Amino acid sequence: MAFDAAAAAELLHQARAARALAGPLPAGMAPTTLAEGIAVQHALARRWGAIPPAGFKIGATAKRMQDYLGLPGPAAGFMQAGNIHHGPATLAWASVRNPGVECEIAVRLGRDLPPGPCDEATAAAAVQDVCAAIEIVENRYGPPPAGDLMAVGTPTLVADQVYHAAAVLAAPPSDWRGLDLGAIRGRFLIDGEEKAAGHGRDLLGHPMKALAWLAASAEVAAFGGLRAGQVVMLGSVTPPIWLDRPCEVVAAFDFMPEARLRFV
Repeated sequence: MAFDAAAAAELLHQARAARALAGPLPAGMAPTTLAEGIAVQHALARRWGAIPPAGFKIGATAKRMQDYLGLPGPAAGFMQAGNIHHGPATLAWASVRNPGVECEIAVRLGRDLPPGPCDEATAAAAVQDVCAAIEIVENRYGPPPAGDLMAVGTPTLVADQVYHAAAVLAAPPSDWRGLDLGAIRGRFLIDGEEKAAGHGRDLLGHPMKALAWLAASAEVAAFGGLRAGQVVMLGSVTPPIWLDRPCEVVAAFDFMPEARLRFV
């Protein structure tokens, strides 16, 4: 029997609506390969009217994030327009399940990047704006903090947008091309206290290398490539900070306006 991506996507949709666990999916319905996971993700995007997506997130671009999640490399998920907020943003604590936050660099594309091999220079040439950002992630996969990924499996993680819940974007700096994005330092603050820090080079060596990886990824190929106007979250320069109460979150990168989020 052929794998039914639409049926698996409907199960994930129902789990989101009920704020229930997203996995592991029942035997015979769970994707078992990356290709099947991507097919489910595409079906989920279709189910939500998100084709083409408003953007994409990359998970595990930093080596310490790969180690943290037990992933062999990066993974990507689509983003819906309604889940992308321009900061400062205020969100209801009750709207998220077992939330965490990540300290990210994001870009908005000024031109298309077709699916297929891409280098750092080509990726950078397609970027219109760069900004500090916060990704809101959810543990939808079991015990805190990150869930039982061994039981859920990487294909289901990819199918379910790689923890993605929402994104908060700061205003872009006036001239991002004058910044050394590899050396730039990002600090993550919760209620004014610094919890973690990292650098742009933590994202596959350079943020634009992360964008080039995404352009060449199987996840993006399923959606027909990257398009002008889309937002891309390039990955977290720190491990996720899992939250246990409403709070204020700030992603502060050198030489860029801060991204701010308040949970109430």
